[in-house]
Amino acid sequence: MFVKLVIMLYIKKYTEAEQTEHSEIIINKEYSGINAIQFGYQHCSPLWSFGPAVREYWLLHFIVSGSGIFKRDGKTHRLKAGDIFVIPPHLETYYEADGKKPWHYIWIGFTSDIKLPDAFSSPVIKIPGAKNIFDGMLRCGNMGNGKSEFLNSKIWELISLTLEADTGDTDYIEKALNCINSEYMYGISVNSIAEQLNIDRSYFSTLFRQRVGTPPGRYLMNLRLEKAAELMTVYDKSPSTAAFSVGYNDIYHFSKIFKQKFGCSPRTYRQNFLSE
Repeated sequence: MFVKLVIMLYIKKYTEAEQTEHSEIIINKEYSGINAIQFGYQHCSPLWSFGPAVREYWLLHFIVSGSGIFKRDGKTHRLKAGDIFVIPPHLETYYEADGKKPWHYIWIGFTSDIKLPDAFSSPVIKIPGAKNIFDGMLRCGNMGNGKSEFLNSKIWELISLTLEADTGDTDYIEKALNCINSEYMYGISVNSIAEQLNIDRSYFSTLFRQRVGTPPGRYLMNLRLEKAAELMTVYDKSPSTAAFSVGYNDIYHFSKIFKQKFGCSPRTYRQNFLSE
């Protein structure tokens, strides 16, 4: 009788532990980009399952321990610790914990109006360092007003790791265009951009001209001059302020190339606009 009672108590304790589930109350701030709306974790009981069902948002499950199956797109995936299974919006999925070693996972749900990394189109992803991020998410349980923002930052951190883990071809020109459009006001040059990309300057220039249709140096110069013209007209800034603001410290050099592009000096260009 005593042995039977001990066994029953052990089974009860084991079952309760395996059924632990916790979810945080997340206020939907309706942020654009990435917007966390759900977070929690669960120690599943053997063969615990969910679905088939659909969600209206993205949902990621990081498996801390144990194993189980995940069904998506007509395929069954057997998963283990370290795997992340991905549930996109409006896609039917089913998942079930293993009968002997049921999984324990942490989940995060969010909406997104941006293009996520290509990896998120896969049913299952494995990202080095993801465990630290999901473990870090658990700290939101001690937070109040900043809980949503904290989780958003963790999702962005996960996205950055996903991109770093991508072994696909590097899009040098996309990176170069982003660099030019965000740093044109500083002293960047074709050489410095090629160095940042860690590729040969001549090779970079050829790739850029093939993709964009103009050499990178000319593209950078035209962007700077157009931004300077906008500063002088729309924002009523002086030629010297405009020149310095777009990366030209030599006002005489700036005036010379500005006249070559627009057919008149910066001062005349500004006066003509203001007199219209």
